[in-house]
Amino acid sequence: MKTVLITGSTDGIGKQTALVLAQKGFSVLIHGRNEDKCKQTVEEISVLTGGKNLDYFVCDLLSLKEVFDFSEEVKKRCGNLDILINNAGVYLEDYILSPEGIEATFQINHLSMFSLTLNLLPVIKPANAEPARIINVSSMAHASKMDFDNLIKPAKYDGRRAYCLSKLCNILFTIELSERLKDKNITVNCLHPGAINTKLLRAGWGAAGGFFGRNLQEGAKTSVYLAVSKEPDKC
Repeated sequence: MKTVLITGSTDGIGKQTALVLAQKGFSVLIHGRNEDKCKQTVEEISVLTGGKNLDYFVCDLLSLKEVFDFSEEVKKRCGNLDILINNAGVYLEDYILSPEGIEATFQINHLSMFSLTLNLLPVIKPANAEPARIINVSSMAHASKMDFDNLIKPAKYDGRRAYCLSKLCNILFTIELSERLKDKNITVNCLHPGAINTKLLRAGWGAAGGFFGRNLQEGAKTSVYLAVSKEPDKC
């Protein structure tokens, strides 16, 4: 049985991805920042799938200390991770700083994902000759170029620009990590899930023209594909 950890999986695309993978017989590790929501999600998926191989972790990705503690707890409780899906993400209109003094969109969408992934590498291991997999949820709304002056502490904050820059960072990280792990039998891929009817889409792009995006089932398809298909193993 393969084990998958999905960040941001108490809502939206992450929750739907967790449900589908549980239906497919995976051992699924839920992550969220609210313990009650984590418990509720585990109970809901268990009822819907009859699955018993479900667990959860609580971590606020706005805190790098919590991210470190999260990764240490995963390593302590799980001997091996077959798949890590970095799904968590936010769109923030307001300028917020993390406890470490870093702009919140960049930290939650990229820096925490970056730190979590690298901290978990010791337990992301291939099993039975099949590659382990790291899957990063990015977006086609990524920025066209890096703006290093507006990452950590931007002089002028714009929510959409901050989001797009964080998604570009996800893509660049995926490319670099894939190259570094190519001899470790670990594949690294990123994806655009589509314009999906989630809180993030509504926060960032509203419902202009009555457009609310596609449903969650469509939104989870690419993450599920990268988790179960043999084709990405050849990339």
